[in-house]
Amino acid sequence: MPVIDFRPDRPTILIERVGQRDLVRSACPVALSLGLTRGMVAAHARVLVSDLDVRDADPDGDQAWLDRLALHAATHWTPTASVSGGDGLWLDLSGTTHLFGGEERFCRRLLRFLERLGFTARIAIAGTPGAAHALARYSGRNILILDAGAETAALAELPVAALRLEPAALTAAARFGLDRVADLIRLPRGPMAKRLGLAAVTRLDQAVGHIAEPITPVVPFEAPAVSLRLLEPIGTPKSITLVISDLVDDLIGLLRERGLGVRTALLVAVRVDGEAQRIVIGASRATRDARHLKRMFTLKLDRLEPGLGIEAMHLTVPYSEPLGASIAGSLITSEGAAADLAPAIDQLVGRAGEDAVFRVGPNESDVPERAIRRVGPLEEPGCWPRWKRPVRMLRRPEHLTHVVALLPDHPPRRFTWRGRPYRVIAGDGPERIHGEWWRTDTELWAVRDYFRVEVESGERFWLFRRGDGVEPETGDLSWYIHGMFG
Repeated sequence: MPVIDFRPDRPTILIERVGQRDLVRSACPVALSLGLTRGMVAAHARVLVSDLDVRDADPDGDQAWLDRLALHAATHWTPTASVSGGDGLWLDLSGTTHLFGGEERFCRRLLRFLERLGFTARIAIAGTPGAAHALARYSGRNILILDAGAETAALAELPVAALRLEPAALTAAARFGLDRVADLIRLPRGPMAKRLGLAAVTRLDQAVGHIAEPITPVVPFEAPAVSLRLLEPIGTPKSITLVISDLVDDLIGLLRERGLGVRTALLVAVRVDGEAQRIVIGASRATRDARHLKRMFTLKLDRLEPGLGIEAMHLTVPYSEPLGASIAGSLITSEGAAADLAPAIDQLVGRAGEDAVFRVGPNESDVPERAIRRVGPLEEPGCWPRWKRPVRMLRRPEHLTHVVALLPDHPPRRFTWRGRPYRVIAGDGPERIHGEWWRTDTELWAVRDYFRVEVESGERFWLFRRGDGVEPETGDLSWYIHGMFG
């Protein structure tokens, strides 16, 4: 049995045969810190680093892994996934991240998934594929989520190599002293095209969003899909709606034959100039309801820019789930049957946005501000504790002034909040909550004493005092409001 000696602290490179020379295809972080770079001659690398682990690259194996990951992404995460540059993936997250709790949570989940497979990765979310490609490779951050319209400022300080320029263009840029993307942004397009080539101008415009960059998605073979090619280009909302309606009707028949339901649907509208417009919708639960699907597409119809006209439309279901037959109607109705909230939630998401619809669930923590978390709108939140908690919790506890209270176990008699004085007529407590000492040293001895109080105007508040009134290490005896009852 062969034994492979691999040490994480040993510099390692992968080489491939190019012509008559062996070139470095990739290098580990240790090798990169020693000055080895991609494209370097392998013999030169051996001279620079004596204790170098040299192995043959496997481009076919790498490509096979990327294809498998892209296929997995298209069937589980997003309808549009593609291999980018031979060493990464492009994922179009439009209309899908709310299914995973938002963009940041999806990124963390994706990193954990790749870690279980033995891969390390960096993720960047931006408004253009070019900006995401550059920031993922040159920002130095594992997760970077860029605000819409901030691509130009974010790319300015990156090296020009981040724009995926050809070697000849990179050589010319170095000769003219163009080191950063900001240097290219300030350069007029005419001189830039003359010095670096027209392809460099295209790459820059694609990265900052001046022109579109098409992505050819990986479509699973078994993904249900229907298409319509039009005799004449269309551009009015009414005509586009009619074509979408026909596509959905055709798709429902195909889904019924396969016993599937839609979780994510991708509509691609091809304009006469060749540019593809995309609309993505996501369903909280697998569905074959044609009216519901048409309604969700109608909510996003304003995102289509028909331009001179649309000549073809394609509807694909990259993410589906098994869905059996259901009873359409019955002579006997059940009054106790629970209403299906999935259609209403999908419409709310289409109108208000992905992050605006969620459910609050319990979290395992005694500290009130950590005891709740966001969950999916259809996810069961679990068992709530029986502790009495306010209906409305403040995002952060707010400091109270002019507090009059007897120590150590009495609620306050008077306090001032947001400039308004209150007089307490009834109170209950204290409920003592200790800090979570395993998180930070500041919570090692922290104590909060919570009180439920009612003021003269009838309002009921949830107040707490920092400290137990005996040991100074437990708190400074300051008072805060944390929530309101009723």
